[in-house]
Amino acid sequence: MSHPSTPEQATLAQALQYSLQSQSAEGVHLRDLNQGVGQKSFGLTLLLLALPSALPVPAPGYSTPFGIALLLISLQMILGRQSVWLPASMARIRIPPKLAAKLAQAAQSFLLRSERWVRPRQVWVQTRAARAGLALIVAAMALLMTLPIPLTNTAPAMVIFLIGMALAESDGLLALFAGILGLGACGLYTIIVYLVWTQGPEVIERALASLKALLGLGLIL
Repeated sequence: MSHPSTPEQATLAQALQYSLQSQSAEGVHLRDLNQGVGQKSFGLTLLLLALPSALPVPAPGYSTPFGIALLLISLQMILGRQSVWLPASMARIRIPPKLAAKLAQAAQSFLLRSERWVRPRQVWVQTRAARAGLALIVAAMALLMTLPIPLTNTAPAMVIFLIGMALAESDGLLALFAGILGLGACGLYTIIVYLVWTQGPEVIERALASLKALLGLGLIL
């Protein structure tokens, strides 16, 4: 992939490549994720931290620490910070080279397909009020990511992923779409948490079995 002369000229896929590249055998540390990507910093960091749960890339053990990091970042957005800060204990968390490569490949495939649909428009998304509103949705989704309940990772992480894309590309229409999905997810997972609380985790397995039977997947799986 060719690289533009400045980070501000980079597409989101190229900025992602910058962030996940590392010359270290240890891999990429979280403190390095938003270096060298210019104004895409906040959005790209949200996107990257949501990646292991949002896309079908096996990355066990990352949802909870990344969910906590996303909570901290959402608080910084609400307070109006212009750059991402993480405590030293989180900044040192690293993404091994093999996992970084898998994340980059999966994300770039998604981003390259969506590039023609995502563009700067309705740039109110970059106002402080809009960023604070999106940050509240990010915080809610990050909390869902940390819950030890099956199926509470992918959908919330995808909402955060889309919000990260919207912020990085100043796409207010995408931000609005992601916000609506986030509100819907809050309602859905409120029901899921209530059912698990009152009936136990087995209710999720029963629901999945019923869904497979309804769709005729039981004959295939």
